[in-house]
Amino acid sequence: MSEELKNSPISPLEDFDWEAFEKGETKKNESYEALEAAYDKSLGAIKDKEVTEGTVISINKREVVVNIGYKSDGIIPYNEFRYNPDLKVGDTVEVFVENQEDQKGQLVLSHRKARTAKSWERVNQALENDEIIKGYIKCRTKGGMIVDVFGIEAFLPGSQIDVKPIRDYDVFVDKTMEFKVVKINQEYKNVVVSHKALIEAELEQQRKEIIAKLEKGQVLEGTVKNITSYGVFIDLGGVDGLIHITDLSWGRVNNPADIVEPDQKLNVVILDFDEEKKRIALGLKQLQPHPWDKLDENLKVGDKVKGKVVVMTDYGAFVEIAPGVEGLIHVSEMSWSQHLRSAQDFLKVGDEVEAVILTLDRDERKMSLGIKQLKENPWDKIEEKYPVGSKHTAKVRNFTNFGVFVELEEGVDGLIHISDLSWTKKIKHPSEFTQIGADIDVVVLEIDKDNRRLSLGHKQLEDNPWDNFETIYTVGSIHEGTITELLDKGAVISLPYGVEGFATPKHLVKEDGTPAKQDEKLQFKVIEFNKDAKRIILSHSRIFEDEQKAEARKAKKAAGKQPADEQPVASSSNIEKTTLGDIDALAELKQKLEKGE
Repeated sequence: MSEELKNSPISPLEDFDWEAFEKGETKKNESYEALEAAYDKSLGAIKDKEVTEGTVISINKREVVVNIGYKSDGIIPYNEFRYNPDLKVGDTVEVFVENQEDQKGQLVLSHRKARTAKSWERVNQALENDEIIKGYIKCRTKGGMIVDVFGIEAFLPGSQIDVKPIRDYDVFVDKTMEFKVVKINQEYKNVVVSHKALIEAELEQQRKEIIAKLEKGQVLEGTVKNITSYGVFIDLGGVDGLIHITDLSWGRVNNPADIVEPDQKLNVVILDFDEEKKRIALGLKQLQPHPWDKLDENLKVGDKVKGKVVVMTDYGAFVEIAPGVEGLIHVSEMSWSQHLRSAQDFLKVGDEVEAVILTLDRDERKMSLGIKQLKENPWDKIEEKYPVGSKHTAKVRNFTNFGVFVELEEGVDGLIHISDLSWTKKIKHPSEFTQIGADIDVVVLEIDKDNRRLSLGHKQLEDNPWDNFETIYTVGSIHEGTITELLDKGAVISLPYGVEGFATPKHLVKEDGTPAKQDEKLQFKVIEFNKDAKRIILSHSRIFEDEQKAEARKAKKAAGKQPADEQPVASSSNIEKTTLGDIDALAELKQKLEKGE
């Protein structure tokens, strides 16, 4: 015990009832009851499940202690205040009374529920008044972010975060930002907010000021804001302009990303602008001299150049011989061949080629090139390489009704007439004899150098078999044949030695009267042979018809030697001719015959 307490006088309370204390009786005096009544009166009248206001009296990393004028303070988790990082002691906040006294005697409050209870009213009010509000970005979601606004989960589209394209959404998570409510769906309780809307008004004023100062041909510094497949958007300090892909470089550009990088600073020139549509066309290549102006002055028609194929079309290939300087190789200048072909058959994008300058127009900045000129024209020495009578192997390129077009080498074509394909077969269409892409042996029959035409033959590689057929298929000779084709006018018959004949319907009738059928093998008689026309006319019915006629003649001849008593009576004149001429000789012959018998 301290010295001060030891020396201080101690006296009993004058109004303390010791007798009641000894008896165990405790009775509140009037002053105590008045004090309790005054204390109860000082407490606010609160009820469970109601929203009221309180004062922040303490903050730590886990909890916020709030005094609402009740006999105890309430504790609220700090994460309910994450949307408001500026919260400090002394601030007035709304709270929802969960329970005046839990099992531990603690007042239970919720700030989130208090916000939710009034959130829709405040959100609608913010939309109506175009009010700027604060929100806490909780997390990412498909197409944007989820923002806590007054305790409501609102949607922030990715396009509404900033006026610039966002490359990394994660950097905005756990941040508190200002927003404007731009849309509310009352039925589904959906809220859409925008941060971009806050800065657009300010940017709009900046745009007007910048555009008012713009002039065509003006050079400005800008920053690459966005790269697309068709061009690059440049931030000119509050207003955007577009460099179209064709204005990035004098050369061909396949991807703008090959020319510029995001956030790169560069100088651009204003090509055009529209104040009403707020469009600004910019150029980058215009700040550099045109490549055609730097082209070698000594370059001329006939010179050889090298380059890379940058664009392919059906009609030709564009070759870049220097950055921004291109020449066209037309498909007709790619090969000496006369076949209609696509340029893709010869070249592809990226090919390194050598070509000859065919035309050069510096004023129009046009150039035509050729690659076939690097090779000798095969028709210049056609008679030396393909003389008449020479034999070669060609490739079938195309068919017509009258023959086969073949290629002896690139640029040298020839025609085999259908009549020069075979000595023996009757060919209606060349596809019956060969096929496209196949090799075929030919002999040169005729050269037309002026028109670049070769007449070729295939059958001439062999001797004319019709010289031999003339001795084999003589008129009246009989041969075995097979009907290979039946037509209205007759039938085609395949004969030995690969030759074909023809028979009309009346010559196809069999001995029993029925007509011959397809693929039937029969005997045929040659009734006509024409060597020049290579025609053999056959008949099956003529065989038994001739036999019937021969038998008839034989029968008739036999009938002329009948006995005398059966002979018809001859006329007197005939008798006279016989008896007058040889009657004595006949008598002697008769006697000799009788003696011999």
